[in-house]
Amino acid sequence: MSDAKIEPAKRLEGRLRVPGDKSIAHRYALLAALARGASRLSGYPPGADCQSTLACLRALGVDITSGAPGVVTVRGEGFGGLRACTEALDAGNSGTTMRMLTGVLAGRPFVSVLRGDASLSGRPMRRVIEPLERMGACIESTDGHAPLTIRGKPLRAVAYEPAKPSAQVKSAVLLAGLQADGITTITEPAATRDHTERALVAFGARVAVNDRTVSIEGGQLLEAQGLSIPGDFSSAAFWMVAAAAIPGSRIEIEDVGLNPTRTVLIDVLRRYGAHVTVQQSHVEAGELRGNVLVRGTGAGNLEITPSEVPGLIDELPAIATLAAREGVVTVHGAAELRVKESDRIAALVTGFRNLGIHAEERPDGFTVRGAGAPAGGTADAHGDHRIAMALAIAALGARHSSTITGAHAVAISYPGFFETLPTLRA
Repeated sequence: MSDAKIEPAKRLEGRLRVPGDKSIAHRYALLAALARGASRLSGYPPGADCQSTLACLRALGVDITSGAPGVVTVRGEGFGGLRACTEALDAGNSGTTMRMLTGVLAGRPFVSVLRGDASLSGRPMRRVIEPLERMGACIESTDGHAPLTIRGKPLRAVAYEPAKPSAQVKSAVLLAGLQADGITTITEPAATRDHTERALVAFGARVAVNDRTVSIEGGQLLEAQGLSIPGDFSSAAFWMVAAAAIPGSRIEIEDVGLNPTRTVLIDVLRRYGAHVTVQQSHVEAGELRGNVLVRGTGAGNLEITPSEVPGLIDELPAIATLAAREGVVTVHGAAELRVKESDRIAALVTGFRNLGIHAEERPDGFTVRGAGAPAGGTADAHGDHRIAMALAIAALGARHSSTITGAHAVAISYPGFFETLPTLRA
């Protein structure tokens, strides 16, 4: 599907599951490859990003097999089981794959090349190169961008304080620290998602967490596990905001991840005026999961402050859609959006304007002002899966049908998004 036609919706209703959590899946696959034994991962998402991680690991000599839909078995042999690949490892569009795998390969005794598609090649990599070089790695780049040539070397522990919060950078440093001599510590300027810390513990590592400081001792061995992956909260976010924005709507998402570093959106939706009910079910591998029910009651106004942005960075395109018809949504301190799969600030504002929605762009954010149902139109996703989904949700509130060009970008994280959308029309 290259283009998607979106018809207006008066109300949405339904109960559904979303694909497995992309962030958790990357981490489980990497740690399973570094563990000893066969790990069985269920609920592994079909999106292209997570498949890129599996492809890179296979190229490094890891035995990975797929069984029933969403079930992946990874047979790891520890760090020493990784083998040099004569060709470049292709991370596709996945920044998580590239940055975290750089942390793994920094300590391996061979040369690796990591490349990505045009979008990934434009994203900044110095933020992960700098701490790894402090640890003793040798990494060559093209002006701080991919492709990356990693000449693995013995690593030494560091105490690192990044200038910007980044879960991917934190994860890369921790994975390198697992191979380093001594205790590696990273202190973030703001809390970011903590899936790596929880996953490391699940695979048998000792990790010390004290507020925004995380430490890991090098030389620890990981053990294979059998784990299931909860639904992706960032994918569920689009259905949650759709229900919140359209009065009378009711959508329930089943078995979704409820990690507290990921669920800030729930409080945001309540602030907006939506009714949100969370039913926690159980904890697995340190990850809380359960069901989320959202009922829409109408428009409200929202202002997202810089301190909230790290916990909402993937959900900001979805949040913008809350003001597609009514209300005002303003976001500050989100310049990081400009170096994602697209310049998400520019892509979002341009797309909204093409749908007839009033939107203003700023260097570090945007404002969306609803002025009644927009006319609808044709908007370009700019090759970005989250922009494609945000534009589709915004178009539900239009007076006429709309077309989202480049809709195929959803294959990165949620291949079935456009097939699910019409099933929720009440």
